[in-house]
Amino acid sequence: MTETLFNQILQAQVRCKDCEDRRANIRVSIELQSTSNPVHKKDLVVRITDDIDLYFLYKLVISEEDFQSLKVQQGLLVDFSAFPQKFIDLLHQCIQEQDKDNPRFLLQFLSSTPVLDHTPAHLNIVETNAFKHLTHLSLKLLHGTDVEIKKYLAICLACVKDERLLLEQKLQKTEEDLSRQLSCTQQTLSEKSRELDRLRSEWTSQTTALSNKHSQELTSERERALEVQTKYQQQSEQQRRELESLHQKNIELIQTRLVELETCNKELTERKYKSESIIREHAAKLVGLEDELHRAKQEVLSLRRENSTLDVECHEKEKHINQLQTRVAVLEQEIKDKDQLVIRSKEVLDATQEQKLTIEENAERRQLHIGKLETTVQSLSEELIKANEIIKKLQGGVKTLAGKLKLKNTVTIQQEKLLSEKEEKLKKEQKELHDVQQALRLKEEVASKLQEQLEATVQKLEESKQLLKTNENVITWLNKQLNENQVTRKQETLGMFETPPGISSNGGFRTGTLAQNMVSFAVSTGSRPSLALHNQGYGPKVQFNPLMSKPSVSPVDMKPGAPTVQNAHAFSNKENGEPFGLESKYFQKREDSIPLRGIVPNKELQVGAAHPSSKPGPYSAASAYFPGQ
Repeated sequence: MTETLFNQILQAQVRCKDCEDRRANIRVSIELQSTSNPVHKKDLVVRITDDIDLYFLYKLVISEEDFQSLKVQQGLLVDFSAFPQKFIDLLHQCIQEQDKDNPRFLLQFLSSTPVLDHTPAHLNIVETNAFKHLTHLSLKLLHGTDVEIKKYLAICLACVKDERLLLEQKLQKTEEDLSRQLSCTQQTLSEKSRELDRLRSEWTSQTTALSNKHSQELTSERERALEVQTKYQQQSEQQRRELESLHQKNIELIQTRLVELETCNKELTERKYKSESIIREHAAKLVGLEDELHRAKQEVLSLRRENSTLDVECHEKEKHINQLQTRVAVLEQEIKDKDQLVIRSKEVLDATQEQKLTIEENAERRQLHIGKLETTVQSLSEELIKANEIIKKLQGGVKTLAGKLKLKNTVTIQQEKLLSEKEEKLKKEQKELHDVQQALRLKEEVASKLQEQLEATVQKLEESKQLLKTNENVITWLNKQLNENQVTRKQETLGMFETPPGISSNGGFRTGTLAQNMVSFAVSTGSRPSLALHNQGYGPKVQFNPLMSKPSVSPVDMKPGAPTVQNAHAFSNKENGEPFGLESKYFQKREDSIPLRGIVPNKELQVGAAHPSSKPGPYSAASAYFPGQ
């Protein structure tokens, strides 16, 4: 089994003994032959031939054993399996360098005899270096025998015959295709020739008819043109006379007009200088205004940051206040801390109010300044509009004069140049004014946005103030209840077991023991929460039921001889004379409320515990249980 690895024509340097070096094109083919009978082995066959000289044949068969000796002799570092690929790579490098004048890699074919005959030859792959010629590989090739040459020639003949057969088949196919195409083209040619004859006959008839029509139209048009020419000649003579008279009148008017234009030019130059000075002043003012706006933006950014911090603080305070609503009894030290926090928040609010006032004053000043600038800009725009109207009038007069006054071209050209420069300057000034107006509009929009933000911050501050007021009311109410609970505890410790006066069923007052006292406050309308104090076991129990319209007393807590209170308006605070109870908005159910337990010496605060006899409503705020000592 043979496998061709390489088969290409290379340019080699042929060197014989006592002969000059010459370059020749030789074909190098590398084949890998593998045999399995009787022993599996591989042989590398290197064959060198010449397509011109068919008797030129050199051959080398390298087996694995021969390669080992070659490896030792030439110091190769490659195994037999990788040797063919490396050899092919070197040949490719020779192909790349063969077209150069000084190739780096060169393929040499050396013979020891003056003529290439049956003697062996050497095939060398040499790399030219700046120092020496390095031979990468040197192979000794043997000339082919007569049998080998005959085999090679037979193979070549077979290849040539195969190629000839393929070419003959291709020729037959091409002849058939061309014959078909010829028949088709002949048919199309006959059809096209018929169409050409028909079109030529039609074209000749149409050209004769068109030529007759055009000759008639030409005669009629020539007559019309002569009539029109005579009319136009008469009109042109009349117009020429009229124009001459008008030209003389215009010359007189122009002379008078020139004097006026010179005076107007002087006035315009003076106004231009004044407007330039005014524009410079406005530019300086605009720079100052931009600086002030930049500062105002920085102040607004700082205020936004402060507002964000204040919002965060207010949110935290709201959470803290919600916790305070659920906590009924807290230690005095915690209450003092909360008072300090409220004082600090008030100070922060006062500071923010002062900052808000300063910002409003600055905004008013800037609005006044912007109004002044707008008035100045309007006055400038009016003056520029007037100047533009005068310039337009002057331009119309100058354009009519420029074509007619040939004697005074020098003066008028200078004036036109001056006028064009002035127009360019005025256009630039108009553009600058337009830019200034746009900048002022943008600044007004920024100022309006800042005012809206200030109003939003003021609303937030007012809402936070209202929340703080409501929180203060809740704290004061809780303080009152804590004081009352402490008074009752002191009375228990001193041995005063008599109950406070209550309203009896018949309108009088009666007394009882503190352990059997149960006070219930209710509002008949149901708009205010009812407060019930139940002494159950160890101490009083406070319960708020805002939805109950009548006092609810469980039969478990009722004892014989215990007084009840049925009128909430009759019972008032002993010290302040104020009725118990808060508005319904302080007892609404909140989803973010968190039940807490505060521990007091000899007291326990339980939040959210309802009376066993009363049904808990959706707006029940809290119930506190204080155990006795």
